[in-house]
Amino acid sequence: MTSSETLPDRLRKLKLWLQRRWNRISREARHLDETAVQTAYARWAPYYDMVFRAPLYWGRHAAVKRINALEGHVLEAGIGTGMSLPHYGKHLTVTGIDLSEAMLERARIRSADLGNIAGLICMDAGNLSFPDDHFDITVAMYVMPVVPDPARVLRELERVTKPGGTVILVNHFSAAHGPRAMVERGLKRYADRLGWNPEFPKSRVLRHTSMVLEDEETLSPFGLFTLMSFRKAGGTPGD
Repeated sequence: MTSSETLPDRLRKLKLWLQRRWNRISREARHLDETAVQTAYARWAPYYDMVFRAPLYWGRHAAVKRINALEGHVLEAGIGTGMSLPHYGKHLTVTGIDLSEAMLERARIRSADLGNIAGLICMDAGNLSFPDDHFDITVAMYVMPVVPDPARVLRELERVTKPGGTVILVNHFSAAHGPRAMVERGLKRYADRLGWNPEFPKSRVLRHTSMVLEDEETLSPFGLFTLMSFRKAGGTPGD
């Protein structure tokens, strides 16, 4: 800053500097969060199916059952090791993405003999490279509490879904009170090691979308998981 600059000029320069600094810090924080997720799931990959196949069965089964009643091109964000892939109907075309290459390697082995898989791609669900209005159905199972910016992921899922298309989420949502809420708050400090956020209220999804929530289903085991089915405004499914 020079001595000839007016106070408004200096304030504008200061504001611009602060904005640039904040953007840099935000980018670095996102990178660190993504690195933590990748590291956690690289550790989990060899054991993921063995540990999570049973507890995640009901949510996966419920989501795939709904999707199989529809038509078109499906995007599954957070495909992981691809446990859902063999269960999608042959009438569907399926693309899967995941941030963990270690998980995708196992998904590719699982899908080697399937003829309806368009691709399994290493990609950030919060920064999808697909064009707008590209998929008939998008689904994210057990993803939102894992990602650094759930609102950003939801916006991306909505963006790439065709008008009139379906967006399905399956998640564990944290309790507002009671013993379970206490446990979830206690586990939050270990989120980086776990690879997911145990304290994740439903409002973190609902307040960040203009889509219509068409259905909500509580799932086993013990009602720990919830399936939400949204409809994107405009058009009709399959357009």
